[in-house]
Amino acid sequence: MTSEHGHEETMPQTAQKQEAHAHHAAHAHDQADGQAPAMAHGDHGDEHAGHGDGHGGHGVDHTGHEQMFRRKFWVSLVLSIPVLLYSEMLQSWLGFTVPTFPGSQWIGPLFAIVIFFYGGWPFIDMAIPELRNRQPGMMTLISLAITVAFVYSLAALFLPGTASFFWELVTLIDIMLLGHWLEMRSVRQASGALDELARLMPDTAERLREDGSTETVPVSQLREGDLVLVRPGESIPADGEVVEGRSAVNEAMITGESRPVEKGEGDRVIAGTINGDGSLRVRVTATGDQTALAGIMRLVEEAQQSKSKTQVLADRAAGWLFYIALAAALITAVAWSVAQGFQVEVVERVATVLVIACPHALGLAVPLVVAISTALAANNGILVRNRLALEAARELDTVIFDKTGTLTEGKFGVVDLATVEGWETEDALALTAAVEGDSEHTIAQGIRRSAEEKGLSLPQVSDFEAIQGRGVRARHQGKVVHVGGPRLLEMLEVRLPEALAAFEERAAEKGQSVIFLVVEKEPVAALALADVIREVSYEAVRQLQSMGLEVAMLTGDSEAVARAVAAELDIDTYFAQVLPEHKDQKVAELQRQGKKVAMVGDGVNDAPALTRADVGIAIGSGTDVAVESADIVLVRNDPRDVVKVIRLSRATYGKMVQNLWWAAGYNIVAIPLAAGVLVPMGIPAISPAVGAVLMSLSTIIVAINAQLLRRAALAA
Repeated sequence: MTSEHGHEETMPQTAQKQEAHAHHAAHAHDQADGQAPAMAHGDHGDEHAGHGDGHGGHGVDHTGHEQMFRRKFWVSLVLSIPVLLYSEMLQSWLGFTVPTFPGSQWIGPLFAIVIFFYGGWPFIDMAIPELRNRQPGMMTLISLAITVAFVYSLAALFLPGTASFFWELVTLIDIMLLGHWLEMRSVRQASGALDELARLMPDTAERLREDGSTETVPVSQLREGDLVLVRPGESIPADGEVVEGRSAVNEAMITGESRPVEKGEGDRVIAGTINGDGSLRVRVTATGDQTALAGIMRLVEEAQQSKSKTQVLADRAAGWLFYIALAAALITAVAWSVAQGFQVEVVERVATVLVIACPHALGLAVPLVVAISTALAANNGILVRNRLALEAARELDTVIFDKTGTLTEGKFGVVDLATVEGWETEDALALTAAVEGDSEHTIAQGIRRSAEEKGLSLPQVSDFEAIQGRGVRARHQGKVVHVGGPRLLEMLEVRLPEALAAFEERAAEKGQSVIFLVVEKEPVAALALADVIREVSYEAVRQLQSMGLEVAMLTGDSEAVARAVAAELDIDTYFAQVLPEHKDQKVAELQRQGKKVAMVGDGVNDAPALTRADVGIAIGSGTDVAVESADIVLVRNDPRDVVKVIRLSRATYGKMVQNLWWAAGYNIVAIPLAAGVLVPMGIPAISPAVGAVLMSLSTIIVAINAQLLRRAALAA
């Protein structure tokens, strides 16, 4: 398409973005405290065994589960104190005594029975679907341990020479309740800040009537096209576009931008953000479920339905441990019965193996890391729709960026300028911008924007006139000034000075548009315009390459433009003149080479490529977050956040694996020792008390190790 400046534009027109409509399903809230555990968990066994993998939908209320587990943990913890104090084993071990009285020997058993049915029964309830599906996992293993400890301890009350497991039983239940409370909190944590923002949304808005007066209406009654008045300090009631006024708006809770963002006529504003000192008149563009906030909430909800592969691995590990524990218990029973005959000690040893097999730390290993990584992601403006994608990001070796609007600003700007002798570059740019002052063409806007960014004062011009297909003409200080492309020079029949001709040739090689400033038919300056590369793009590419990743670029622009931008950013692989519907083919081309590919784009024209990629990352402002095709959404329009995603993925996975090894390591050591493998060597089988010490150490190490994730350096 030829511009009014007579220069053929090299940057293709991008298709108008479609507004992505988000549906925000409201979460049900608190369950009644009096609800029975079985009712509170209904299908949670299935949901836990495949938490968020799409089984059973999202009908489970995580908020209710979190509150239930929290309540049961604190109540069980308080009820555990008498059990621990009146445990003879603990008294002997720690060297303390407590007052005794007739019947005091029943304090521990009675409180333990209450804890088993109050705090432990939900785990048995959740184990039933695992057993029904013949897929024993964490719930089955926990249920096995607490049931064996409970039944054996009751029997031990009436069997002489045996010690009960009541104190191990209650501590096991307490720690598992804590682990599940943390897990439920982790799936809610990402939406915590957004829930706070939703509470800040105003209940009413001031809608402007046609006569200029205002009426106060509920926000729910606002419709697209309404004009609303937002006074200083008020929350913006809906997504919209500023039609009058100027103010600084605090968007921190949506975009993470710490500084207020200046807003003026034509700028978009987001529902729930806080207006500063100025007064704004805003034309509503989206309300309710179509707002950016609703889109973010929907993405968070989808993230809650996806489950980490490492969490699946933890469930599988629990399933393996279930069979290992049964096998170890069976071997222990047979071996010791053959060696010593069937005695009470054999029963105690078998029970000890089954109780110790339940790894407290395994129940905490993944939920703790997920909770911390979720907070880190939210604090860094990263919204994860699919946790599997976040985990897969650690395996990436190639990152493809869409050029326009991602690596570049998606709008023209002056990238280079040359003048003849006697002219300063700033004076030439200021005069060119002044002459283009009344033009609405993309190139004219780019020139004015560049002058504004440099803070230049524009001179006075008059008699503006557009010359169709050639450029524009105006007067400055009595002289005729022309601005336009090569066809303007043809019309004026002028030749370029040698310096400007060489400048035009260099710019053409880079695919840049060149505009000339001509004063009294004398060319005095040449301006090269192109899609301006973001300053942060240089750093993003450099950091990714330093991490060992290959960076590639996709664009619909010409070969010359693509080559120039790639060279500027030091990108070796680029694909030029690619139509939006063919971008996914380029992703597939790299995947066929055995590469793990991430695609980074705006999520609209790039949707097929985002879906095709191993990890699809949508980058954009808070109003563009409702992207259907992306796995991960970066709220800030900053390509450097791709680096944070990969670093977070690597750090999170590393902590999960470390914690799983710490948790499994406890069992690798404790089960054989509990079975008495080393007894023939003179080393006695460990008692439940020693097993509890090992268990506690493992749990503490897992908790501390998870907290170290907070120190992960996501930014360079």
